[in-house]
Amino acid sequence: QVHLVESGGGLAQSGGSLRLSCVSSGLIFGDYAMSWYRQAPGKERELVAAISSFGGSTNYAHSVKGRFTIFRDNNINTLYLQMNSLNNEDTAVYYCNAGSYNFFTRVYYPDAYWGQGTQVTVSS
Repeated sequence: QVHLVESGGGLAQSGGSLRLSCVSSGLIFGDYAMSWYRQAPGKERELVAAISSFGGSTNYAHSVKGRFTIFRDNNINTLYLQMNSLNNEDTAVYYCNAGSYNFFTRVYYPDAYWGQGTQVTVSS
């Protein structure tokens, strides 16, 4: 059974930083591209960042480019999202997902594996 467990969310001030983690089990972590999505109240879930299976390629939503960094450690089956220069619009529940990634087009395709989410709240 696949489990993705996110952690690291919380309350941050505008301009501050947080680091999210997602630990996986029940799948061969290095076989999957991974991603972070987020969903704010009243909005659809959106892709924030994606990373290829070995970390050689990444892709970011325009709204977070230059502020967020996605990376992974395949030795400990863990995905990360370093979030800097946070602003109010980053407030959302953040989810990790295991899926697939086209290295050439840098398009990410989510599979059915989702974590339970971690809340990030940014206050001004």
